Amino acid sequence: MKGFSGFPSGKLRLTQIPNLFFSDLLPIIDNMSELKVTLYAFWALNQKEGKMRYMRLTDFLNDTTFVKALAPTLELATEALLDGVERAVARGTFLHVNVESADGKMDLYFLNTEKGRTAVEGIGKGEWRPNPDDDEPITLLIERPNIFVLYEQNIGPLTPLIADELRDAEQTYPIRWVEEAIQKAVENNVRKWRYVVSILERWRQEGKQDGISQRDSQKGLRQQIPDDLKGIIKR
Repeated sequence: MKGFSGFPSGKLRLTQIPNLFFSDLLPIIDNMSELKVTLYAFWALNQKEGKMRYMRLTDFLNDTTFVKALAPTLELATEALLDGVERAVARGTFLHVNVESADGKMDLYFLNTEKGRTAVEGIGKGEWRPNPDDDEPITLLIERPNIFVLYEQNIGPLTPLIADELRDAEQTYPIRWVEEAIQKAVENNVRKWRYVVSILERWRQEGKQDGISQRDSQKGLRQQIPDDLKGIIKR
């Protein structure tokens, strides 16, 4: 099971979900694909602009990060996506409308909210039609790695002790310093947190301007390796 290192500190972007989702809808959803598709729709529609907001199957399919989370293969993921959307329509979470456009038939999916119902009613009365050229692709963006993710991706597995040290480092040094120090550790094949800390301490004591300090040559950085690690580090 892939772990989650927690939400980073600082201001985070939020997605609005009605409380009724948790009290009335969530308890009756009994299919994982339906749950993922429903939550994704709340997020994706919040990214769109304009009064009439809707989803198309291509909006789901074009987001490879989301699709990969549905099943281990593309074929199974596509099947899971279609099944999840159909379940959401059957349950009444989504409102499904099929309209004619210059490119042929379009399947539109609206959340069953007041705005969604108004949009569907407007299509039925001929008051508006979607313009496929107006829609920009919506994709899940990978957020800037927090210090835990940065450590796991470059140094090694996270332990409770290391997690405490990482939190302290986040409060002590600018995050850009930490990123650069970890980068130097990787470049020098010294994937040890103690080595990263030694770089950070040197920068703090000697003063660090933009970029790597002039004294931080590869040879100089290797000289900062703690004595008890020198015998196991490849040179």
